[in-house]
Amino acid sequence: MHVLSMKRRLSKGVTMTFQDMDINPSIIKAIDHKGYVNPTPVQEKAIPTIISGRDVLGCAQTGTGKTAAFAIPILQMAANYVNNSIPNNKIKALVLAPTRELAIQIGESFESYGKFLDVRIGVVFGGITPKRHIKVLKKEPHILVATPGRLLDLIGKGYADLSEVSIFVLDEADQMLDARTRDNVKEIIKLLPDKRQNTLFSATMPKEVIKLTNTILENPIKIDIKSSNNRGADIHQIVMYVEEPDKTSMLLKLLKANDYESVLIFVRTKKKADKVCKAINIQNIRTKAIHGDKSQSERLKALELFKNKEIKILVATDVAARGIDIFNISLVVNMDIPRVSETFVHRIGRTGRAGKSGMAISFCSKEEKDALGKIEQILGKTINVMNADSI
Repeated sequence: MHVLSMKRRLSKGVTMTFQDMDINPSIIKAIDHKGYVNPTPVQEKAIPTIISGRDVLGCAQTGTGKTAAFAIPILQMAANYVNNSIPNNKIKALVLAPTRELAIQIGESFESYGKFLDVRIGVVFGGITPKRHIKVLKKEPHILVATPGRLLDLIGKGYADLSEVSIFVLDEADQMLDARTRDNVKEIIKLLPDKRQNTLFSATMPKEVIKLTNTILENPIKIDIKSSNNRGADIHQIVMYVEEPDKTSMLLKLLKANDYESVLIFVRTKKKADKVCKAINIQNIRTKAIHGDKSQSERLKALELFKNKEIKILVATDVAARGIDIFNISLVVNMDIPRVSETFVHRIGRTGRAGKSGMAISFCSKEEKDALGKIEQILGKTINVMNADSI
């Protein structure tokens, strides 16, 4: 369906379906297999825009379906490329993600929506031997999902060539532009062709992201699904004033008083993640911790156990804030108030996904009150306070 026709349908209040979009029948078949009928707001706006060839700047909260919003049109482009039997097999689409977990998740989405297409998808990330990823690149993927550091390493060794990338996606741009990855991202962008289509998604729009958009996006269509009044995240937020020495005991009291189906706990340091995990396990509650010192196999195993409800609690540093896409996480606990306000948005975004309700409880000490105030400014509201004695 033409973009203009779609806009007319939407203006008349007609509910859009994936069938209404100009999407490859094989992709529609995969969407049907997943049981999806109606696109989310970000998908309604982004899919036809990207298919039309325009650049997109999307401000989309986690859990709104934004991965499919760019994966579906990219798969369509790759399918057209394959069907035209063009002999060149260089990478045509590049998606950059900030963490290993998110890169894997995005790759799985591409595989899922492209299961009936003859399109090759590759995923590369740090934390495992480069030999595995060299094999991936030797299969000549049409679509590559990557974390910046590992991709630059493979480019430097001559295994990856970005000279014919025609569409570039920067996902979770606000995290991609922090001090750890900013230079790598900018170096990769320099290696891309000048003429290409760009899509940038971010849950928040700090100054550094806005600055970058002006350098890589050309007359982009702006999509801000926060203005949409339906299907948004429904997260009940609470703050509890708890001093640092009492936080672990307060957490255990909270967990014992409520039978939560699944709980994701965020802490600031790797050492604290292990300490909190041990304290919960002592209470005979199966718990795993994931952080940067864990091997990739350990992190993936813990996520799999959590996803399959074999454990009900996962303790994580912010390495996991962008890479967990697990349905029905009932509670997110911030044991520490993050110093970077935008990080808070991503943490609590692990619950209340895809229109489902969720809860986020944050422990705040006296020293963290200023950081909490900045978070409330970003949220545009004051978080309700709960008395610790009421648990």
